[in-house]
Amino acid sequence: MRYFFWLLLAAAVAWLAYEWFAPIRGVRNVGPSRFARELADAGPAGRLLIDVREPHEFARGHIRGAVNIPLSELASRIGEIPTDRRIFVYCQSGMRSRRAARMLSKRGCRDIVHLNGGLAAWRGETVN
Repeated sequence: MRYFFWLLLAAAVAWLAYEWFAPIRGVRNVGPSRFARELADAGPAGRLLIDVREPHEFARGHIRGAVNIPLSELASRIGEIPTDRRIFVYCQSGMRSRRAARMLSKRGCRDIVHLNGGLAAWRGETVN
């Protein structure tokens, strides 16, 4: 019985690790310089830039042109996000935005660009 418990626990941990770190369909994880380049290339009309941090974090500074849809509200506001545009997503460190990217992918968004390292890695301009 004890062997079965440990086997079940190991399987659960392996599944969680796979879910957390596995590539997400339709999501490209890029560094700050590539993120900035692709953001500029897409132009304002061809993209949607989403900051998934909480409003008080967004107010302290964000990437110009970003829309604040906190991860805590994303599930209820996901209908606001078009599936036919390139979606750029970021947070403070990259953890919340990775979860947001997974949610958007499951909804049907197929062109998602995720900022690895989040705003902490960003070297471009921010606005308040």
